[in-house]
Order: sequence, then C-alpha cells, then structure tokens
Amino acid sequence: MTHAANDFKLNSRALRLVDDIAARAAELRVAVETVPGAGRVIDAGINAPGGLEAGLALARVAMAGLGEVALVPSEAGGLDLPLVQVHTDHPVASCMAAQYAGWAIQVGKYFAMGSGPMRAAYGGEDLFKDIGHREEAACAVGILETRKMPTAEVFQLIAAKTRLEPEKVSLLVAPTASQAGTLQVVARSVETALHKLHALKFPLDRVVSGFGTAPLGPVARDDLAAIGRTNDCVLYGARVTLWVRGDDETIAAVGPKVPSSASKDHGAPFAEIFERYGRDFYKIDPGLFSPAEVSFQNLDTGRTHRFGRREDEVLKRSLLS
Repeated sequence: MTHAANDFKLNSRALRLVDDIAARAAELRVAVETVPGAGRVIDAGINAPGGLEAGLALARVAMAGLGEVALVPSEAGGLDLPLVQVHTDHPVASCMAAQYAGWAIQVGKYFAMGSGPMRAAYGGEDLFKDIGHREEAACAVGILETRKMPTAEVFQLIAAKTRLEPEKVSLLVAPTASQAGTLQVVARSVETALHKLHALKFPLDRVVSGFGTAPLGPVARDDLAAIGRTNDCVLYGARVTLWVRGDDETIAAVGPKVPSSASKDHGAPFAEIFERYGRDFYKIDPGLFSPAEVSFQNLDTGRTHRFGRREDEVLKRSLLS
C-alpha cells in the first residue's frame, strides 16, 4: 500500500503553530532561544517549567495541526486521573508521518528521540516506503524527548537530513519527566494503534479517522521512571476508536492481535518488564506497544469490533505507588 504525495505541507502547518507558541511563550511557561549558527529551540521543560498547555501545544505540533488534543475528565470508575483525548480525520499523515517518535537523533554524546513532521521532510525511515507522505519542505519542525538542549551540531544534522539550512529548523524540547513531556507522549494513543496495525500489515488507507483517550499519570521522579509510566498509560489505559472502510472479515482476523493484551509481556508495569529484560529495550516483545483497547467502526457495514481491555490494577501499581 502506497499513498500518493499529500498536499498538507506538514512542516509548514507545524511552523505556524510554533510561531504561535513563541508569541505566547510567557503564557505557556516556555522559553524561546535561537542557537547561534542554527535555528530556533523552544524549551518546554528543561530549564523552562512548561506545563499542561505547553504539553497540549507540543502534541498538536507533533501532529502538524492535523489532530486536536485536549484534557478531559476521567471516565466513571476509572483512576480519577485526567485523560489526554486525541482525534484526527487524517490519521496516517498526522500520526504516522509526523507524531510517531521514529527518528533517533544522535550527535556525539547527544541523544534524543525525534518526532514531528521533520520526519516527513527527512523520509529516511522504512515506514515512509509504505505510507508515503515524504515532502520537500521549506522548513523542518520537530519535537525532541531529551533533558539536554540541542546544540548547533544537532540542528546541522537535522538540516542535512532534511536538505535545508540549519536556521530553517525549529525544535521543541521537553524531558519525559516533565508536565509537557509526559502529556505529549501520552497523546500517542491513536498513533500506537496505527503503528501496530502497520506492523500487522493491515492497510492503513482503510483507516479514515481516529479517536483515543489515555490517562495522564503523575510526572515521574526521573526520565527512566517516566518512560515506564507513560508507556503504561497507553498499554494499560488507552482506549482507541478507529473508523475504517472495507470488509469485516479482515478486521475480525487482525483485531485480536492489535491491543497490548495480545503480547506475551502484557500484564506487568513497563518498569518491571524493562528490568526483567536487563534494561534491554529491544528484548521486549514489540507487540506490547499498543493501546489497551481498540474498537473498529466499519463505515461500510455499520458493524463495530472491539478488542482488548483496560487494566486498572496494573495502572494503579505504576501510577499511584
């Protein structure tokens, strides 16, 4: 399945959002800097405090403005935590071509996971061979999960990969263990469902809209603990609805494999799983990384297929201990 080139101009859309964030820096509790010999960086949690609104802003930038992100009250009978709610009518473009944290940025000792539409400007991940959405961009906008401010060399690397000058690169940064960093990671409920479907070779062009919620857990004491908590919010707490087209038989066949409960590693907090494998991320079953519940609403047949289950007890062990 290959998508035709799109007309969204993901990076240009995201840049408009970044300009708005910069104009409201004091309101959002972020700091805007220009790196000498490079581009603009917006700090939403390293030296600047950031906050909930900054996290919502980062999540919207990550989706190139093709999705809406909000905080809503928890569902009855839940953990009494706010939910991060996401919806999009352009799920492949917003989630897979932009929001997915698929670009590992490494320059010397500097490392960060990169998300946002700069990935589409780079187009170097194998994923883009399937989904299309590579773009010749006039600018590059990305989000870095990191506790270190990016150097000029980081901008130069991204500029080289996106065929741009370094001053055309805008980066937003926040550590996972921060309000903004935690929120923008938990906002990936729909994205993780699509990524799992792609791994299962389900045609993503059948997915026309997506909606998801996941609990916003407390900010962890450090980034390692935050990685565990944010993963658990999705793996054990996320509920996703996908509107799809086509036959019901393939949905019924693939559906049981989509939620995190299909994984052999399902059932324990992510931090415990991580330790079980000697802190080797790549030994963890990749099938674990998916929402707790996924529903498919077939627009062609009117049928709904629901798979998976939320695990409140595992969430309590992870988030409220």
